[in-house]
Amino acid sequence: MPEAENTKLKIRLHVYDEDIEVTVARDEEEYYRAAAKRITKRYQTYANAYRGRKSDHTIALMTMLDITLQLQKELARNDTKPYQDILESLTREIEKTIG
Repeated sequence: MPEAENTKLKIRLHVYDEDIEVTVARDEEEYYRAAAKRITKRYQTYANAYRGRKSDHTIALMTMLDITLQLQKELARNDTKPYQDILESLTREIEKTIG
């Protein structure tokens, strides 16, 4: 079996009310399973609150927006660019000072 095929795994995920078969890297399987659970939980929350008043499509979009907003906030919290910029500026000053 070629090495590339050996690193892939075909799995079935249950997302809300549907089973989805996907091929994933073996080392990412747990992330896919956790993502499916997170999507299901968030979708269920919105479905319980808006079922009958919003379409399934709108509920799905609300779920994606909610999860993506969480991701964006996390990315902003972990943004190291400002620190990198300060370190580069300090390094330039030090190098200028010493020679």
